[in-house]
Amino acid sequence: MGKLIHNQFDMEFQPPYKAPDYKSTILRAPSKPLIITKKNLSELSGPVFKDFELGILDHDLTKNAIKYGDPIGERIVVSGKITNELGQPIPNTLIEIWQANAAGKYIHKVDQHDAPLDPNFLGAGRCMTDTNGNYKFYTIKPGAYPWGNHYNAWRPKHIHFSLFGGDISSRLITQMYFPKDPLFEFDPIYNAIPKRGRELLVSSLDLSITEPEYALGYRFDIVLRGHNETPFENK
Repeated sequence: MGKLIHNQFDMEFQPPYKAPDYKSTILRAPSKPLIITKKNLSELSGPVFKDFELGILDHDLTKNAIKYGDPIGERIVVSGKITNELGQPIPNTLIEIWQANAAGKYIHKVDQHDAPLDPNFLGAGRCMTDTNGNYKFYTIKPGAYPWGNHYNAWRPKHIHFSLFGGDISSRLITQMYFPKDPLFEFDPIYNAIPKRGRELLVSSLDLSITEPEYALGYRFDIVLRGHNETPFENK
């Protein structure tokens, strides 16, 4: 995750583009000032997501890829609210998530982790916020996985979030972590974020959204701007 630091809020919440312990940032961090380009017609007249039709199971990662049976792992509910800096809800926002399976394996050709794929788990889903800015996903709790940044490097369990604005060109990306993960102290991505920002990326166990005898619930609220702004990778 990373961004250029522009103001007090950025310094308090957002990680820098370049974090030496997170090795890939050394190569991809910008070395020159950003150039602002004008939006073209396709960006200005792109899709309006309030009219976007989703599949009935797009939000349920435990069912949207079933071939032979249920996916392996601990079922969870991930729910929250998207708001602006004033606490006002952001409705009709398209949210996409992607993640590793319970064994810490992504369905991606570059994933070399020696862990099994789950034929009943795609690891991706999407939903739209309702009129009150709320969203909900059903999924499997992801596993930790090695990632080669340094000797014996393992990523904490996490879920990637992508939020779209009014069109496809307006997109924010972040990650949700789970409470008290023992890998936090060893992860340079997590630790590149200022302390206050890290706290905003950790979900909380929430029995009010837990479904009895079915799935534990985790709350993850996202704030787009202001004093409690969620850290984003590309803002």
